[in-house]
Amino acid sequence: MYGFKALIFDVDGTIADTERDGHRPAFNAAFAAAGLDWHWDPERYGELLAVAGGKERIRYFMQRAGIELDPGVDVESFVAGLHRDKTTHYLALLRQGAIPLRPGVLRLWREARAAGVRLAIATTTTPENVVELLENAGEPGLADWFEVIAAGDVVPNKKPAPDIFTYALERLGLKPEDGVAIEDSDNGARAALEAGIRTLVVTVNDYTVDQDFGAAALVVDQLGEPDSPSRVLAGDLGGRSLVDLAVLDRLHRQIHGAG
Repeated sequence: MYGFKALIFDVDGTIADTERDGHRPAFNAAFAAAGLDWHWDPERYGELLAVAGGKERIRYFMQRAGIELDPGVDVESFVAGLHRDKTTHYLALLRQGAIPLRPGVLRLWREARAAGVRLAIATTTTPENVVELLENAGEPGLADWFEVIAAGDVVPNKKPAPDIFTYALERLGLKPEDGVAIEDSDNGARAALEAGIRTLVVTVNDYTVDQDFGAAALVVDQLGEPDSPSRVLAGDLGGRSLVDLAVLDRLHRQIHGAG
């Protein structure tokens, strides 16, 4: 019996490289379709990722760039419309199977499911993005593996606020010490920790590898596969090369003083 009861996953950048391979090109496609000369190259998009949430990211970009709309245009409606169009382009990429799961993600989900460990998602992306990603990941019925999909605007404040993790825990009927959070960014890590989830594993990507995760129990480059093992960046895998349930249980027990 494991000391924790659920794994709570972020989505973008954590379970798939959606930021690099999906959201950024989808934003650019929406801008082009709207007749805007905006273009977010990889470097600029990396800077914009400091802001959680797509609509919030557009507003931040406009503010930073000093972009003002015509007086008769409602900013909130304009941003919401752009974001809807971006989501359409993003969903098209997902349906093409253009955004695969990161190494070790499906392996860990299968292991958790077989062991009776509950699965949940806590993300700032929209629910339809999450479901579409899961339905096109190559595993039939994958979305049904998740007891809770906490996504989008179901809470008032985006990460780094703890709201989405708190919401997921409430829906699961669990305490913070019952969960393990899997994240990829400093915003996500702060959100999980603020929600009281101290067993935190960060699996970095190209956009987040240089961020500070000093409070995380474990930081790795990926969750790992037998032929592509994890590389530990901070913390201790205890000699293991993969992030598995046994490793997570050991981290949980160390943190919470059990066993």
